[in-house]
Amino acid sequence: MSYIIDDTSRINLMLSASKAYFQIPNSPGVPEAFTLTGVPSFDSTILNERQTEQNYYTILAYQKSLGKFNFQASAFSRYSSVLFHPDNAGDLIFNGTAGWADRRINTYGFEFDSSYALNDRHTLRAGTVTTTSMSKVNTNTFVFPCCDAMGNQLSSDPFAISDNAHQPGYVSGVYLQDEWKLLDPLTINFGGRFDWENFFIKEYQFSPRINIVYKPFTGTTFHTGYSRYFTPPQLELVSSATISKFDGTTNQPEVTQNQVVKAERAHYWDVGVTQQVLPGLQMGLDAYYKIARNQLDEGQFGQALIFTNFNYQQGTIKGIEFTTTYKKGGLSAYLNFAVSKAQGKKVSSAQFLFDQDELDYISNHHVFLDHDQTFTGSWGTSYSFDEGPIKNTTLYTDMVAGSGLRSGFANTNHLPGYAPLNIGLTHTFDLPMGEFKGVQFRFDVVNLFNERYELRDGSGIGVGAPQFGTRRGFFGGLTFLFGSPAGSGEAHASN
Repeated sequence: MSYIIDDTSRINLMLSASKAYFQIPNSPGVPEAFTLTGVPSFDSTILNERQTEQNYYTILAYQKSLGKFNFQASAFSRYSSVLFHPDNAGDLIFNGTAGWADRRINTYGFEFDSSYALNDRHTLRAGTVTTTSMSKVNTNTFVFPCCDAMGNQLSSDPFAISDNAHQPGYVSGVYLQDEWKLLDPLTINFGGRFDWENFFIKEYQFSPRINIVYKPFTGTTFHTGYSRYFTPPQLELVSSATISKFDGTTNQPEVTQNQVVKAERAHYWDVGVTQQVLPGLQMGLDAYYKIARNQLDEGQFGQALIFTNFNYQQGTIKGIEFTTTYKKGGLSAYLNFAVSKAQGKKVSSAQFLFDQDELDYISNHHVFLDHDQTFTGSWGTSYSFDEGPIKNTTLYTDMVAGSGLRSGFANTNHLPGYAPLNIGLTHTFDLPMGEFKGVQFRFDVVNLFNERYELRDGSGIGVGAPQFGTRRGFFGGLTFLFGSPAGSGEAHASN
């Protein structure tokens, strides 16, 4: 919602709420690893693990223009929660542990951004952001006593261990930059920011950055830049006190080391070019390279689809991206292709999440990160009809294809590729009645051919359960248009 106060100021309010229920996918043929009193056998295909996720946020922003000086002041809040319900009997038989988990986090913050046109050559920008968060983690985990000389459970009767924890966190940052139009075809953005965080330890960093844009000819743009980044970890983590509660049980980790997770500190370089090849046809090529200390990654450790941060001592991420767009009349199209390689070496925090053999391997080898995918491509096309019997209608189709995320011991393998196709349309009904101008109807079919593909197969670094891509689904929506003549669906021209 937006309210215009006068010609130079307005207030915006954004609200969002979602609540989703999931059932964790099952793997057939899983062998039983533990015995449970009163349950002689269990079929892994009938496991009933469920998860509920909630996300809410509110943003209130005030915008003001005072000639050469413009600013926006925003206050925001957000709340997220994940509630995991295990299948107590099944999880105990297959995993030796069945954990109920409730994780919640509240965040409140303030952000201020501004710009000032110093003269025709220089525009200064500055801002600050501060957030305060509080996470709460409550768990109740059933385990068996363990272990005898052969490593077997000591009893078939489980018992529960409860653990409740809360953790505050604070983040603040300020930045200042100058957009310097050195020459008509050359623009340099340079500046820096200072960030400070206090989660589990206090950390801070000054981060310089510079970006150069050069347009030597009409339709040709070169860009290059460097930035230093400071990325705090997530606030929800497992403490050493929690780990020690499971000593002598089937949930005791093989590795008990648990160094604190730290903020990632990275150097990032980027260089690229875009070229107007023909009228309406633009192509681009971009290359990037990142080196990081305390490279952050996250893994899903255990059956719950709850992710936990950990650090690699060093990380390297590099890649090349090709993009192209075309627009002529009512026709719009795009094609993108990317090759990337993301690796880390030596786990330097939260080591208890790994088995010792995997931890040893990662200490001596560069391994692929959890989100690494070598080849990724996307394409889409749309056509908007401005006249005829289907005037104000846009038809479109798009696809995202990938070579498969990582799997196997230390992410040494990858899953098969995938390429689901989506189609859809929008149609605008002109209904001029004062300020009300019309209604736009939208209908989409996601994964048209109902392709069945796995994003995760339950193996790989920090992957404890399989995850599948979205199956075929049908979605519809309405947009109500006010204040200006109804359009022809061009808002979705590029999807």
